[in-house]
Amino acid sequence: MAEIELYLQLFGVFFIIGLFTFGGGYAMLSLIQTQIVAIHGWLTESAFTDIVAISQMTPGPVGINCATYVGYEVITDAGAGHLAGVLGSMTATFAIMLPSFLIILAIVRFYTKFKDNRIFEGVMSWIRPAVAGLIGAAALILMFNVGWSGTPLFSEMTAEVVKDNFPDLASWILFAAAVVASLGFKVGPIPIIIAGGILGLILY
Repeated sequence: MAEIELYLQLFGVFFIIGLFTFGGGYAMLSLIQTQIVAIHGWLTESAFTDIVAISQMTPGPVGINCATYVGYEVITDAGAGHLAGVLGSMTATFAIMLPSFLIILAIVRFYTKFKDNRIFEGVMSWIRPAVAGLIGAAALILMFNVGWSGTPLFSEMTAEVVKDNFPDLASWILFAAAVVASLGFKVGPIPIIIAGGILGLILY
């Protein structure tokens, strides 16, 4: 009975993530982190970061890969077997994809008719910067733990570096080198991931 409730929770959480997240996998990360780590406590911040890294290195969209991994981990951590974990992966993966499928199925017939409409263009002009903001938020939550202190009227935002991701100066140097290589020298993600893995193995 407890396992069935856990499957239903997985389905509900990832259905909501798929329904209310726009802009692809990176835009999903902040919502996934909030649901999985902060609200339900299924994974630690460190485990979530590891999942993001693994999802980046495996084929497929990062949001779907995260759902597949989290579904397996949540069920097996509850004491179920590997087959039950696979079912958890399938549940979370199906749930996160279902909203997009239903929405696209509903609007695909009308897109060509409304794509040049002024109202449609106006809506899209607001969605694009919002998506960019969500992607930026996904990067920040992997760097800083943000919280609020004080009273509701006089609260202060606090931010501390995620120690699991940036434990020392060498980690910041690796991060800066990856940014410079990607933005400055247009190095692709695969060489950066391979180089980061090798350097991480040597340093840590």
